[in-house]
Amino acid sequence: MEGRGLRAGFTADAPPLLHMSEPLRRTAFNRLFAVVYFSAILALLYRHVQNLFLHPTTSFLSFSITLFLFISDLVLAFMWASAQAFRMSPIRRKEFPQNLKQMIKDEDFVGLDVFICTADPYKEPPMNVVNTALSLMAYDYPTEKISVYVSDDGGSVLTLFAFMEAAKFARYWLPFCRQHNIMERSPHVYFESNSHHPSIPQFEKIKVINTLQTLQL
Repeated sequence: MEGRGLRAGFTADAPPLLHMSEPLRRTAFNRLFAVVYFSAILALLYRHVQNLFLHPTTSFLSFSITLFLFISDLVLAFMWASAQAFRMSPIRRKEFPQNLKQMIKDEDFVGLDVFICTADPYKEPPMNVVNTALSLMAYDYPTEKISVYVSDDGGSVLTLFAFMEAAKFARYWLPFCRQHNIMERSPHVYFESNSHHPSIPQFEKIKVINTLQTLQL
């Protein structure tokens, strides 16, 4: 029973979990490899020290080459060592966002302000910017807690028209997403992958697609 509780995000005596983590099996291998690799680096650096100080060469060119190799190996060793922290204890994390509303009420969610910046309607097609805004507005988040702002540095009339049409389209799209529990909430992505979803009434799909075609024009 305890295993079931953990998989579902619950334990017997604890509140619902928001996330849990488990170590990966390759942890021991990563640590063993790091020890072997670190030993090889120490041996290489010791060899450089020997060539530079214990058995120095009389040629300035040979000494310079050995010194530069030593410095480059030190830099590479530092880069390797700084990248090992996450390999020493790798984990797999699983989230339970469905438990969030069991722990806090809608009015206790923090407010979110999202800014979308655009400048050139030819390099950044308004349809793409509109899709971004609509997918943000359709987030599974209390509607009164999220605000989406669009900054158009180019002052494009085309972008303004696209968002005026998007505002009309949002009246259909947002309830459509919530009613059918749509996961792909970017209209462009959704209709590319689910244009023939059998569980959605045909008249709703026609209404949404017609609005999308208006935006593309």
